[in-house]
Amino acid sequence: MSSEEPVEIVAYDRSWPMRFEAERELLHRMLATWLVGPIVHIGSTAVPGLGAKPVIDIMAGVETLESSRPAIQAAGQLGYCYAPYRPDEEHWFCKPSPFFRTHHLHLIPLGSPQWIAPIAFRDYLRAHAQVAAEYEVLKRRLATEHHRDREAYTQAKGPFIARITQVALAEGYGSGARGGSNEGLKRHFGV
Repeated sequence: MSSEEPVEIVAYDRSWPMRFEAERELLHRMLATWLVGPIVHIGSTAVPGLGAKPVIDIMAGVETLESSRPAIQAAGQLGYCYAPYRPDEEHWFCKPSPFFRTHHLHLIPLGSPQWIAPIAFRDYLRAHAQVAAEYEVLKRRLATEHHRDREAYTQAKGPFIARITQVALAEGYGSGARGGSNEGLKRHFGV
């Protein structure tokens, strides 16, 4: 049995955007030295009306992973725990601990595919309530199937996210994601 919190999907909470804004202010003050882009709210808590794990996902644009490496220690001063999850793509953190999470922070090179895809996916779900509802049904089913295995839950959502991201990119979502074109990402998804 894992010591991680179980995967639980809760009803949308109107406080999520305010919780993001409060955290964004703290992060901006602490990480300004390494930021070259905005701090944005991503993930399901950023989609009004969508049920989600009650964890605020935050993405901040940096120039490169190497140049932003000192930000790992700075984020730690705000209670973020660094984990080398996909270290070739991002600096990933959770807060307050890996076992109980209220926030995830992703420091990602601005304009990279890893920057554009979550924004395209989020914006598509915001604009298409029926697709967001379909995603919530899937997440609730997967949360039951993988109640004690966050990684399996995340992997099981992958095909849906990839499919919707592909559609979103084909329709131009993510092209306004400051700092880059989504042409390379479109090629990656075969659009």
